[in-house]
This record gives sequence, structure tokens and C-alpha cells, in this order.
Amino acid sequence: MSPASHTTETEEHKALRAAVAALGQRYGREYLARVAREGGRPDELWADAAKLGYLGVSLPEEYGGGGGGIAELSIVLEELGAAGSPLLMMVVSPAICGTVISRFGTEEQKRTWLPGLADGSRTMAFGITEPDAGSNSHRITTTARRDGEDWILTGRKVFISGVDLADATLIVGRTEDARTGRLKPCLFIVPRDAPGFTRSVIDMELQAAEKQFELVLDDVRLPAEALVGDEDAGLLQLFAGLNPERIMTAAFAIGMGRYALAKAVDYAKTRQVWKEPIGAHQAIAHPLAQAHIELELARLMMQKAAHLYDSGDDLAAGEAANMAKYAAGEACVRAVDQAVHTLGGNGLTREYGLAALIPASRVARIAPVSREMILNFVSHQTLGLPKSY
Repeated sequence: MSPASHTTETEEHKALRAAVAALGQRYGREYLARVAREGGRPDELWADAAKLGYLGVSLPEEYGGGGGGIAELSIVLEELGAAGSPLLMMVVSPAICGTVISRFGTEEQKRTWLPGLADGSRTMAFGITEPDAGSNSHRITTTARRDGEDWILTGRKVFISGVDLADATLIVGRTEDARTGRLKPCLFIVPRDAPGFTRSVIDMELQAAEKQFELVLDDVRLPAEALVGDEDAGLLQLFAGLNPERIMTAAFAIGMGRYALAKAVDYAKTRQVWKEPIGAHQAIAHPLAQAHIELELARLMMQKAAHLYDSGDDLAAGEAANMAKYAAGEACVRAVDQAVHTLGGNGLTREYGLAALIPASRVARIAPVSREMILNFVSHQTLGLPKSY
């Protein structure tokens, strides 16, 4: 693959986009809104996406996946989002957990989890955020200590998506380095019914099909094989999951922005209060054009990040993934805001379905890492500026 080839999509990628778009349109925004209102789960869409091979497109073929990469998985999520029916658990289950297990898991872990993650029959949540740590993974206080052959996990997690749907949660804990005494991150698979592992729903203003949870790990005993990867690998393994998470968050945001923009453009083409449709006026047309440009630019950075990650360049992928997530979050918020504004009062009605995207679009600015922390990353890692913390 030539260095510039990630800037133009292959025929296979275009065909994947079209096929996923067709699936998304069969469900649409109203399906996901209804599921959220009724407190249900998007099981039908999840099952159809799995049956068509979309959930496992990035996982290895020998374990039932499609043998592709994050480039393909991000296309799936973006197109579902552009149709109004994104699946948030795609960010977590195949992208983070599936990637980490396929890269660092034992053969037994791969055989146990990857086929189910690929065909949608099993899901896995991801637990890293803590009440007192926020975006600072170095302050994680969930600890893992050895007890004979077992591990004992103790700690708390917060804002963990879809734990009620998941068969297990990939928990980020910290173990003590025997040589230095410092704590280093490690990853553990915690089954949903593990004794001492409890969850409580966080009451969110944001209405979504996937709920958010606070988790408590009270001396959760796990066998030695619950540890994923090398105990001494530390941040390498963690960021193998966090970089795809950022790329997929960008896909989520770009899809949402595209959905809102398409609604606004359709409205501006037909809404008439004077002689011409309102889309003929530059005060309406130019901000929509600007939103389209920003979404396209964000997608280009997302494609670059996915290409770098899939080609094995983790260092460059980290920088690009952070930039893609930042650009997509900003583009999404502005596209949604402009879409609502274009529709005026109609933009706030349930009939048009845009008002609920206002809080939803903020998620891409806040999670999984705030835009300010991404600016910190770029200023320190890319520009070489000194830290203030």
C-alpha cells in the first residue's frame, strides 16, 4: 500500500460503505430513539450487523472475524451513524477489547472471546475511568495484587458503557513493579457475575440505548488467566486499545454530524418563507457548507489514523488518533448546532429528531478524553512544549 493510499478509498471500502448505509437506513434514527425511550437494547440492529459480518470486520479471520482493520470497522460505525443508528458498543467490544485480546491475549483467551465478539453473541465492556482520576490514567487507584496463583482486584470505575449488556468487562488495574515499586497498568477480564463485582446505573440526562455505570470491585478474585498480555508491558498494551477507541469515537462523531447535516440540507432545500427556499440564502448555505468541509477534513484524519494503526505504526497512530478525535468532535458539535439552527423552532421538536443530538454531540468532545487533554498531548508530544502539570 502506498503512503498516500489511505487518502482515497478502495472499491472494497466504497462497497462496504454502501452496504452498511443500506442496513442503517432500514433502522434509522427513530428505531434507536424508540429503544432508548423504552429502556431497551438495540438487539435487532446488533444481530443484523453481526450476521452480515460488520461487527467482526476488524478481527482475525482464524477466530471468525473479517481479517480487516480499524479502517473497515470505522467505516461501519460512521455509516450506521450517518443513517441515525450508531452502535456505541462497537467502540468498546470489537474495537477496544477485541483488538487488545487479538494482539496480546493468550491462545485460550482468543479462542474463548474473539469468535463471540466477531459474531455478536458475546460483548465486552471496558473499564478505565475512575471518579478521582478522570483523564489521568496515572492516578488510577484500582489495584491488582497476587494471592498465590490468583489476582485480587479492588477499586472503582465510573462512566463505563454497556456493562449490563456485556458478558465481561476488561478492567484497567495497576500492579506493583517488583523492581521499582511503581504501579503499572495491567488489563484483566472480569466476568459480569464475579463475586464482589457490582454495578449501579448513573442517572444521565442524555437519553441513549447504552446506559452508563459505576462499578465497584471489592476484592474480586480472578484466576491467573484473567490477565491479558504481559504483566510488564504496561502502557503499550493499554494504548493498543485506546488508539482504536479514539478512531472509533471520531467515526461516531462524523456519522452523527453527517446525519444532522443531511437533515438540515434537506430542510433548507424545501423550506420556503420568502420567494426562494431558505437554502438559497448564504446565511444558511455557507454555514452548512462549512460544516460539510469540517466533517470531510475530520474524516481524512480519521482515515490516516486508521491506516497508521492498521499498518503497525503505534506511535504515529497515537498522534493521528488524538487529532482525529479532536477534529471530529469539534466538527460534530458545530454541524449539529448549525442543523438545529437551520430548522429554527422545528429543530427543537421531537418530529425532526435533531434536538436530542445537542447533548449527544457533546460526548465526542468529552469522551473518552477531553479536547483539552488532546491539546495537552499535541502541545507536549508533537510541539515539545513544557508541561504545566
